[in-house]
Amino acid sequence: MASRAALNDVALRRTSTRQSVDELILASTVLDDGLLQTQLSVPTAHCGGCMGKIERALAQLDGVVSARVNLSTRRATVTWKRTATIPPLLETLSEVGFEANLLSNLEGQPDRERRRLIVAMAVSGFAAMNIMLLSVSVWSGADPGTRHLFHAISALLALPTVAYSGRIFFQSAWSALRAGRTNMDVPISIGILLALGLSIFDTLHSGPHAYFDAVVTLIFFLLIGRTLDYLMRDKARSAVLGLAKMMPAGAKVIAEDGSRTFVALDSVAVGDAIVVAPGERVPLDGVVLAGEGDVDTAVVTGEAMPTPVMAGSKLLSGMLNLDGSLEVRVTSTSAQSFLAEMVLMMEAAEQGRARYRRLADRVAACYSPIIHSLALASFAGWFLSTGDWHLSLTIAISVLIITCPCALGLAIPMVQVVAAKRLFERGIALKDGSALERLAEIDIVVFDKTGTLTIGDLRVTEADIDQRYREIASAMASRSDHPVARALAASSEGRAGGTLDSFSELPGKGLEACRAGHIFRIGRPDWALGGANADVGSLHTVFSVDGERAGHFRFSDIEKTSARDTVRQLSELGLDVELLSGDHPEAVSAVAASIGIAKFRAGLLPQQKVQRLEALAGKQCKTLMVGDGLNDGPALSAAHVSMAPSNAADIGRAAADIVFFGQDLAAIPQALRISRAAGRLVRQNLVFSVGYNLVVLPMALAGYVSPLLAAVAMSLSSITVVANALRIPSQTGPRPNTVRRERALVPAGSAA
Repeated sequence: MASRAALNDVALRRTSTRQSVDELILASTVLDDGLLQTQLSVPTAHCGGCMGKIERALAQLDGVVSARVNLSTRRATVTWKRTATIPPLLETLSEVGFEANLLSNLEGQPDRERRRLIVAMAVSGFAAMNIMLLSVSVWSGADPGTRHLFHAISALLALPTVAYSGRIFFQSAWSALRAGRTNMDVPISIGILLALGLSIFDTLHSGPHAYFDAVVTLIFFLLIGRTLDYLMRDKARSAVLGLAKMMPAGAKVIAEDGSRTFVALDSVAVGDAIVVAPGERVPLDGVVLAGEGDVDTAVVTGEAMPTPVMAGSKLLSGMLNLDGSLEVRVTSTSAQSFLAEMVLMMEAAEQGRARYRRLADRVAACYSPIIHSLALASFAGWFLSTGDWHLSLTIAISVLIITCPCALGLAIPMVQVVAAKRLFERGIALKDGSALERLAEIDIVVFDKTGTLTIGDLRVTEADIDQRYREIASAMASRSDHPVARALAASSEGRAGGTLDSFSELPGKGLEACRAGHIFRIGRPDWALGGANADVGSLHTVFSVDGERAGHFRFSDIEKTSARDTVRQLSELGLDVELLSGDHPEAVSAVAASIGIAKFRAGLLPQQKVQRLEALAGKQCKTLMVGDGLNDGPALSAAHVSMAPSNAADIGRAAADIVFFGQDLAAIPQALRISRAAGRLVRQNLVFSVGYNLVVLPMALAGYVSPLLAAVAMSLSSITVVANALRIPSQTGPRPNTVRRERALVPAGSAA
């Protein structure tokens, strides 16, 4: 298990290509079984093929046990044995054409890749517009002198543009060729350089044609697709850092003489006694030795109802101590705590999800060898038949340009961008382009309960109390900040105030007040009734006067009014619906029955939710997980695709692929409909892109298409797929209403 220091390894530290042994060891985490784990940043990995090459290259090194690449975060996780020979991780990746850096605890650096793409796109767009203006004059029939001057000016604009903006493709192609492989940037680079070289040659020899406009426009359109694709991928965020930040830096350890010393979390040993003050999170798993109080267990169960703890109660790291000082005996190290397990589960789930190969990657895998072969064959065939190298090279360049994957490169990112805009118009934010593809593939929707199908705040659903004591109960509740007291004070029974002779709050028990010689209590039945538990059934909160029961309160969550209609729409879309919750069975069954969900599971821990999703995946089910809590992070990461409301915990929002604003669950079927529409348009664009090549390629091979016409045809194909992407409907059903009145669920004898 990784230590806390490793969990916070999120920023890049630049290193030389030849790694330092000391640096590698210091940047690695020692696992419990003696292995070391190293995190590498691989910023130039951008497709499924890159991921496979990196993993294979690292796995072949002596001592490497496993290597996994997360494509969304461009991070490689390498587990290796420390032997006499340290595996040359960075050198190996450099040899196969990938820049890599060790991850460290330093501050994050700005996104240089995004800035580089945007600036390169802007430069190429500016140059393309100006060169095209000059070309229009040439096409209009300029005299030879003017034509030669305009070609020269175009060359002066094109050369620095190709050098600056085209280097993105050249560097990628060169790295691939050095490693003995190919990628889509190789034919792109060859086409650009050949067209540029031939244009310079013709300009120097006063030729009638030059193709600087085609070269620069080609770069511009390719960079549009590359930038859009990068921006969509870059929105995928790892939730691991946010969850790791919940771990306290240390704990107050109680020494034998009773003194308390703050100790770094990694230095706290199993068996140590620590103090958890009110308002602090439990730093490590343990058992309460002394003290009583209420604990917020949302990080474990996701539920709003506090849990009373006392001597002997088990605590998990991340739980929030609401009141009362607790002395806790530690039962796990920081590397084995509940929070650490959560982090590792999320990391493993993200690694698995990153292995999803997007449709664009699958289509592009066979592109390069086919285009290379056709261009080479056209050059050889024409040269053998005519002996004219200039004509043969011109035709080969036309083949490379006209079959340039610009339309293919725009086919999917453009649909994703338009779909993201349509989603945003409806209050839905798409964080990862591949999530749109995955969303269209799902066949089952899995919901969390609290905060997702319900509001997540306690409400009084039953108040059976003598009218004489309502004022006193209100006064007692208004003096406490406990979640139950806040719910009581916010109810109609808590609007009036009253005077009290004395008031006290006993952590883990309840509220006590004195008035006119009588003792009033609101809290746990066994305490409020002085140990007399007769006839309280499943009541959670009792009101007593001098130890005699005088009333009780029941609390529940509030069902979102859009929940029932959302479940109905999902069923109409042909999807199964299931409910997974950490709450009590009676509360979960009440919500499921009210909303119309037939399948549900209650009392689940975060790892059990993940296990259920894995079981569904084992049955070839592709799940959409909808959740919001801290405890939903691993499940959101483990699902095929995930959604969370904008008011979710930071961890939930970070782990989800899609975030919808407000409380209205109607956003879920809306997103599904848009994703399916986008999927249809993507397939249409891909069919068009392939069909376009099948139509124009024979013309180019036959010599009927010049590089200029090839560039125009390529541009028209790009415009066509962009226009088709704009056909995603802006209205796919009723607009989600983010302002709706909710109704309370009253599951008899239960609390949400």
